[in-house]
Amino acid sequence: MKVLTGNDLKTGDVTWWTGTSWSRDVNDAADVGERGAEILAREEAARRVNVPYLIEAERTENGVRPAHIKDRVRAVGPTVRPDLTLNPQNPEALDWVI
Repeated sequence: MKVLTGNDLKTGDVTWWTGTSWSRDVNDAADVGERGAEILAREEAARRVNVPYLIEAERTENGVRPAHIKDRVRAVGPTVRPDLTLNPQNPEALDWVI
């Protein structure tokens, strides 16, 4: 699975391409497949996000999991402050990063 990620221009938040727009939740990420480069070029030209790029990921029973640790950290939020993660109520939220 290939997904598109970037950062929101106004807030700096990590965002994920849903197939029609951008979301802060990695689980909303759509598999762009072979259309990734085309979507990337269009979104980069539209200037809705900063430095969008394609990554490998997999859809698991627990949701979308980016292949690279850097993008897993981006998906969940700061690992040094679990209270600032995207799901601070879940004590296991950081378990899937490594």
